[in-house]
Amino acid sequence: MNQFKFFSLIAVSSFLFNFNVAANEEVQFVKEEAKKENWIQLFNGKDLTGWTPKIRYEKLGEDKRKTFRVADGAIKVNYEKYDEFKQTFGHLFYKTPYSRYRLRVEYRFLGEQLKGGPGWAYRNSGLMLHGQDPKTMKVDQDFPNSIEVQLLGGSGEGNRTTLNLCTPGTDVMMNEKALKRHCINSKSKTYHGDQWVTAEVIVDGSKSFKHIVDGKVVLEYQHPHLDDGTKLESGTISLQSESHSCEFRKVELLPLD
Repeated sequence: MNQFKFFSLIAVSSFLFNFNVAANEEVQFVKEEAKKENWIQLFNGKDLTGWTPKIRYEKLGEDKRKTFRVADGAIKVNYEKYDEFKQTFGHLFYKTPYSRYRLRVEYRFLGEQLKGGPGWAYRNSGLMLHGQDPKTMKVDQDFPNSIEVQLLGGSGEGNRTTLNLCTPGTDVMMNEKALKRHCINSKSKTYHGDQWVTAEVIVDGSKSFKHIVDGKVVLEYQHPHLDDGTKLESGTISLQSESHSCEFRKVELLPLD
């Protein structure tokens, strides 16, 4: 080996060593920073501790057909004990209301839609935020008054955005203009099949909401309030059942207060 090649080899080796050290230090820094973010695991991966179901036409906490259950480390929205849907919309409420936070979930849709489910509910679920106390819901109430982050899956062809906004009993503003449409589409791509999708929402009390999917902001709006104009500063968090089987394998929250 000539002298030039020898010193070149040393230089390259030194560069790779320093690069690997820097990369490892960066990874370690990211891990340390993540530890500083005290994410609360709303779902413990084992059971429904902290969660209470409310199925339409049933009393709070009943869920006679086990719509919500835990298996294989995921919350499963399933209809194995149903013959037909019959407008029995359901919600699984977390015990603690929140105001300012980041909520992150991993979800996916599976299988076929239950017989009798409405067409728009195909591969459809949602995160109901700033919601009403389930104790105040009527037995036949279909949805809690809330800001719904609508989760949708594709049919295998065409476009169908996810992390849209729906407003049962509520309204919002966008660019300082009042929006009266029930649902507003995001600018996300379509997620076909049974793949897992990572969704995040940044909630700033009564000021603003920001929808994020796979790290990209796809929808923003401001000033959530009830239909009667009452400002929504905080509220419950719930997961939705709307006639199509789905799973949530992660539900975590980072308080911003």
